[in-house]
Amino acid sequence: MTSYAKRTEDELLSPENTVLTVIDYQPTQINSVNSMNRSELIRNTEIVIELAKLYNIPIVLSTVNVEKGWNTDTIPVLKKAIGEDVPSYDRSSINAWEDKEYNEAIKATGRKKILIVALWTEACLTFPTLDALKEGYEVYPIVDAVGGTSPIAHETALRRVEQAGAQLTSIAQLACELQRDWNREETVPGFDELLTKLGAFSNLR
Repeated sequence: MTSYAKRTEDELLSPENTVLTVIDYQPTQINSVNSMNRSELIRNTEIVIELAKLYNIPIVLSTVNVEKGWNTDTIPVLKKAIGEDVPSYDRSSINAWEDKEYNEAIKATGRKKILIVALWTEACLTFPTLDALKEGYEVYPIVDAVGGTSPIAHETALRRVEQAGAQLTSIAQLACELQRDWNREETVPGFDELLTKLGAFSNLR
């Protein structure tokens, strides 16, 4: 049971090479999701955020049209999970990649692997994903924490970004990829708690 040393260059997702972006988890967008149960969507997104915090992955948060008064902020449960110390970049653009402050915030992390959750899948996830891929980033939509206006809109958007080179992932896969080795004991309790919350582990063990 001898593990190799932790990789310094890693093709897989690791806490050191990824950034998480959370885009438009606002009441208007959440209330118009029809591709999955909305309570499950919120719970799953909270788990994604908690995974990022557990593994010290930077988070870039964005909203649309809050300053214009046309929309309200990120829903409180997710805002609390992210933390008040994380700035929120409000935009007028549907495509976050076309917002200067947001774009600069992603690039300032120096990380080329972007984990993305955004509402809706067919717009606010698709557009920055396509742009980031074009600029040489690797983009990983977390499929069980995103949603669209209908099942077909959601699935078609995922097909479009996948064909363009995005690498779809799920919460359980992401968690295992970040943990990677049970010898990294400092994150094992948090990993166990979050996978139990997701339902991947039984709390009867």
